[in-house]
Amino acid sequence: MTFDYGLPADLFMLNGKVGLKRKGGARQRLGYRRFATAAEAIRFAVEDVPAIRTLNAWLQVGDERFNSEDIHRLYLKDDYPLRRRRR
Repeated sequence: MTFDYGLPADLFMLNGKVGLKRKGGARQRLGYRRFATAAEAIRFAVEDVPAIRTLNAWLQVGDERFNSEDIHRLYLKDDYPLRRRRR
């Protein structure tokens, strides 16, 4: 299966108790974010939301839906177009 990382994507994360820590210390609630490209959504999910695998998260790209494990697999594929953050 070929995946088009350039398509727009919607990322849904349903655990309302988990959030991203902002610089001021307050947490930003997770829920829904729209991205210009699936590659950006995948990078955000994997690199900026460390608990992505424990959230009830999915990525919607066109008519296709990907769960959190699928998101991680797409990030690790050789044809992923963005530079990965060094760990």
